[in-house]
Amino acid sequence: MNTSANTKICVPGRFGLAVLFFVSLLAGGLSIAAPTPSALEADASGWVDIMPPADLKGWTRVPVPPGAPLEKQQWHVEESGKLLVCEGDGGHDMLLCDQEFADAVFHFEFRYTKIEGKSGYNSGAYVRNSKDGAIWHQAQFGDASGGYLFGDSLDAEGKKKFFTLLKETPDGRVKAAGEWNTLEISAKGKDLSLWVNGAVTCEFKDCGNAKGLVGLEGEGYRVEFRSLKVKKLR
Repeated sequence: MNTSANTKICVPGRFGLAVLFFVSLLAGGLSIAAPTPSALEADASGWVDIMPPADLKGWTRVPVPPGAPLEKQQWHVEESGKLLVCEGDGGHDMLLCDQEFADAVFHFEFRYTKIEGKSGYNSGAYVRNSKDGAIWHQAQFGDASGGYLFGDSLDAEGKKKFFTLLKETPDGRVKAAGEWNTLEISAKGKDLSLWVNGAVTCEFKDCGNAKGLVGLEGEGYRVEFRSLKVKKLR
């Protein structure tokens, strides 16, 4: 580029940049993915509320790993009945709804209780788990991290196999600790998909469990859950 004394270099101001951005959009040079609604937002019919009662009847704590001793009870429902709380002080377990589901969508919302100076927030949600927790399919979420599926599924011969979509999920869309997140896990046939805060983040195409339990994970951090719902798919 010629930068002699007679050459003027023009730098666009804010208005000029905005015009360039708009022109680029019209020309197809840039693309913005529009957020997609959750399954619950798209169709509010057919959903079943599975929020546990105060005594947690209909839900069972299962240790992680299977066979390990359960520590103190760390799950409770607040008096309002609208929040399921894991205090995060009872070791590692999963709280599973006793009802089995085959093809279905599991909808829930969560937020961590933010503690200054603390890091490594860790929890998750499950679909198509076995009752003993040996077979599990988890949506992992942390503090502005996670948003992917992993677990121990079954192969074509009925043997346990581990899978993870961590590397295939560059943007998990999970918000920071203290903020509410909305997640949905869909299970249909052998396909599992995870929707997080406006978009599908990943899909697993080889689920070996035709049906199982849905649930939530406690792993050392206080988490609040609300709007626990399931919709059977036809």
